Parts: sequence; C-alpha cells; structure tokens
Amino acid sequence: MKCGIIGLGDMGSGLAKNLIKSGFETYGLDLDPNRLGAFIDMGGIAARDIGNIGAECDAVFVMVMNGDQARSVMLGKDGLVSHMTAGSAIILTATIKPHEARAIGADMAESGIHLIDTPVSGGFPGAQGGTLTMMAAAPDAVLDLYAPVMAAVSANIHRVGDRPGDGQTVKACLQSLIGAQFSATFEAAALAAKAGVSGQVLLDVFSSSSAGCGVVNNALEKIIDRQFTGTGSSIHTMHKDLTISMGLGEELGVPLHTAAAAMQIFHAGRTKYPDGDNWVCTRVIEEIVGAELHRNKAK
Repeated sequence: MKCGIIGLGDMGSGLAKNLIKSGFETYGLDLDPNRLGAFIDMGGIAARDIGNIGAECDAVFVMVMNGDQARSVMLGKDGLVSHMTAGSAIILTATIKPHEARAIGADMAESGIHLIDTPVSGGFPGAQGGTLTMMAAAPDAVLDLYAPVMAAVSANIHRVGDRPGDGQTVKACLQSLIGAQFSATFEAAALAAKAGVSGQVLLDVFSSSSAGCGVVNNALEKIIDRQFTGTGSSIHTMHKDLTISMGLGEELGVPLHTAAAAMQIFHAGRTKYPDGDNWVCTRVIEEIVGAELHRNKAK
C-alpha cells in the first residue's frame, strides 16, 4: 500500500516517521514548508496537492486541527474523495466533534471510499514512538484490510464501533477524564509550591502512589522542570478537545462538572499564555498564589 498524510505537525510527523520506518511509500502535504522539508528529509514524498495524494495513495491519514478542515480536505473542491479510488480508505486520526464525523461519513457513503474514524491518544511521544492508542470505528472487514497501516503507527488499536462518529465519541469521553487529571495536577503543584514542598518530593510520592499514572507523572515532570513550551502538547489542542467533550455532554444532557472546571483552567491558560503547552496552566495558578514549583525546591 501507498500511504498519505495531510498535516505534518507534531502528530502527523510522527505518523509519517513510523509509516516510512515500516516500509510504506508515504506521501505528505502541509502548508508549512519547514514541516514539509523535514518530511522529505526522513524519506517522504512531497505531494503537489490534495489531489495528488488522493490519486497516488491507498490509505490517507488526515491529521488536521478541526472538523471544518477535515471536511474541506476530504469533501471540498478537489478533496480526497474526488481523487481516491473505490476501496481505498481515509483514516481520520484528527479529533473532531462526533456529529461532524457522522456528517462526513454520510456524505461519503456513496463514494465507495472507506472512512475509518480513529482519533488517537498518546500525544507527541506516542506519535513519534509509534505507540499511539487508536479508537477505531469502521466495519471489521475494513479494519482488517488496513490493520498493517494502522499498526505501523499504533501500539493499541481498539475497535470501538463500526460507524463514523463512534471513535470521536470515545475520544471525547477520554479527554474529559484526561482534562480533569491535568487540572488536578496543576492545582496540586501550586498547592505544594505555596507550602514549600519541592517538586522532586511531590513527583516521588505521586508516581509511587495509586494516583500516579502516565498523565499525572508526565505533567508533573514538565511543571517541576519548567518546560512550558516546545514539548509537543499545545494548549490549543487540549482546549479544543475539552470543548468537544463539553459539547457532547450538552448534546446528551450529561453533567460534566470536573470537565467544566478543567475547561476553565485551560481557558485561563490559553488566554494568558497562548503559545504555551498544557502545563503552562500551572503558571496561571502559581501567579495567583505567588509561588513556583521547581524540581529541587519551591520558590
């Protein structure tokens, strides 16, 4: 199979890296010439445009930021659906609203092109390491056919449904939990800083307790080392994901109290530090209390 990737940012570049590593001829497209240059350097083929990717590839990953971009890339004028052959597949790895994925699937239904709705989790490390978790929704026969392509970028492929939107629904549930975990970590870090506890002590205790997990441990590591930018986890992405979670809760009439609190913390962080990563939310709380958490000591 020939593969394509639209969107070569922090996540898409990781998909590309691991597809090429697994031996797939891989085409890529991105608006940023620096990203495209890095993709070429790793062995990828720069596509002329979306139509070129569609015409050349059997499977195309779409890793864009939102539902409008996904729809444009897939169904817009000269979009993928206009150029891909029957039996090929679009693998939607972007996180968008469930109803947007359902609408895209409905509009693709007569095209003969498969849609695999599979948002991912694992962030920048997972994308670069090929260890992403996929929440894949498509008929089993389609997932069986494209399993080798998906396995090249993922360590865990969960079959969560057979319809477009099923994958996005599971991702919205997951992000409501992760957002709450992040926010609780940010608050605990600020509490420890104000109390004069060192970051290393807090990390040692948290990581060896029942509260320790990948989300909490990674966030706390970034906080105590003051790594608030350049970690591959832009605050805009999590803010967008929480917006999707909250929207799904409103649509279904489900109260999401802790996710709502997390949403406000991320909103504050994005407003004050729009170029920061997720962990920069801690700085907003630290500024309120007048203390910072560092690895060796609080300041």
